[in-house]
Amino acid sequence: MTKIILTLCTLSALLLALDWEKDMDTALAVAQKEHKNVMVMVEGEHCRWCKKMKARTLLDEGVEKRLSKYVVVKVMREDGNAMAKLPPVEGVPTIFFMKENKAILEEIMGYYNVEDFILRIDALEKK
Repeated sequence: MTKIILTLCTLSALLLALDWEKDMDTALAVAQKEHKNVMVMVEGEHCRWCKKMKARTLLDEGVEKRLSKYVVVKVMREDGNAMAKLPPVEGVPTIFFMKENKAILEEIMGYYNVEDFILRIDALEKK
């Protein structure tokens, strides 16, 4: 019985997991094709707050469900080519919500817990 429950939990987690694009160009192409907005997470290689944001907030089932309406992509701050396609970033983590044409809808910087991140998405979608 325990194995069945564990298997079901694992399968449901896989089904809900976000499909992160590998680079900005691909993310923007998918967004244009699917007429979706884009969420870009800029992270640093050694940023502990970035790691917490990914592990605690972005892997939350409720957050993943909300972000399923977006094309999502992670960008490393150390990647000069990717960073050249974004506005200047003062610190990490920084998240940009943008339209498919790269127009910035919102920029948020720093760690957000699940509840606060969902509130930011709610506020963005009411604009």
